[in-house]
Amino acid sequence: MHFVQAKSLLTRYNGMNIYRGCSHGCIYCDSRSECYQMKHQFEDIEVKENAPALLENILRTKRRKIMISTGSMSDPYQHCEEQLLLTRKCLELIDRYEYGASVITKSDLVTRDIDLFDSINRKSKSVLQMSLTVADDRLSKLIEPGVCTTSRRYEVLKSFQERNIPTVVWMTPLLPFLTDTEENIRTILDYCIDAGVKGIVCFNIGLTLRQGDREYFYQALDKHFPGLSRDYQKRYGNAYEVNSPDNARLMRLFHTTCERYGIIYTPDECFRYIALMPQRDDQLSLFDMTE
Repeated sequence: MHFVQAKSLLTRYNGMNIYRGCSHGCIYCDSRSECYQMKHQFEDIEVKENAPALLENILRTKRRKIMISTGSMSDPYQHCEEQLLLTRKCLELIDRYEYGASVITKSDLVTRDIDLFDSINRKSKSVLQMSLTVADDRLSKLIEPGVCTTSRRYEVLKSFQERNIPTVVWMTPLLPFLTDTEENIRTILDYCIDAGVKGIVCFNIGLTLRQGDREYFYQALDKHFPGLSRDYQKRYGNAYEVNSPDNARLMRLFHTTCERYGIIYTPDECFRYIALMPQRDDQLSLFDMTE
């Protein structure tokens, strides 16, 4: 882990990455890809120690309220956050200035800050986005070794449901020949239905592989599932999109289940919901004022 003084924080889409790199060790992580031009080892996490100060300057000067998101590149609740508290400090600022907040995480550490998500949601809007991809907890510990199991993440979703804080699940990636089974998908969908999630993001039953990410993924397959990387290379070569042979049928199952339970499921619809700030009248119009 190393610290930097960042010059900027928010992306053009109002996202922020307080950390670059991750300690969760998920074998499929796209953020390892060389295209992101990370100049340090992925496990040597870069910490933007001035992130709260940068964020406060932004929140003070913005002319309209927006949703601010974090976690698209690196998990905001990885292990170092437990001591550094940078994500919590940023949420405190969002709460104080009455903006909206959305996080993507696999960690149950997010429950530490449920008081802030609750407060933000009462003033504007907060959304918890949580990844659920591996229903079998034993398999989860091989594929996502540094993070809590999917069954524990389901419990986190339930705790947010109890406070009426909206949630969205990322059911991606799903790994061909490992987690692309009807049993796995049905179990995850059952978790989502019972936890009352607003939406589920699933691009396809598969994953994406790029240079940097692909090599790490294949090494992990060789370690835990001998011979499987050869099956991938034979079927997919160096393809970017790596979809399950059963993609079409399993996506139909996903779509019909979401429609039955009123869960939004197209990525664009999910993203629009997450980004949409509730409308609030800060003052009465002249037409509503009475003498």
